[in-house]
Amino acid sequence: MLIEVILPKIGMAMQDAMIVEWVKQVGDAVAKGEVLLRIETEKVVEELEAPESGVLAEILVPVDAYADVDTVLARIRIEES
Repeated sequence: MLIEVILPKIGMAMQDAMIVEWVKQVGDAVAKGEVLLRIETEKVVEELEAPESGVLAEILVPVDAYADVDTVLARIRIEES
């Protein structure tokens, strides 16, 4: 099963953000709450965490690209029980 990592609206005025760094790469194991990537909004760098534990299956927005709020940034593959 795939879980989507979505760009959240962090501040009232936030409409988009730039991807600064992917801390994890495709194929890496990730734990819920672990930092996946860093984004820049209005000159503030924020860390986004994994919503679930699994394996980073896909990165959809590369470094230095901008994404709108609610954009799917990546997908995490989790094992179904």
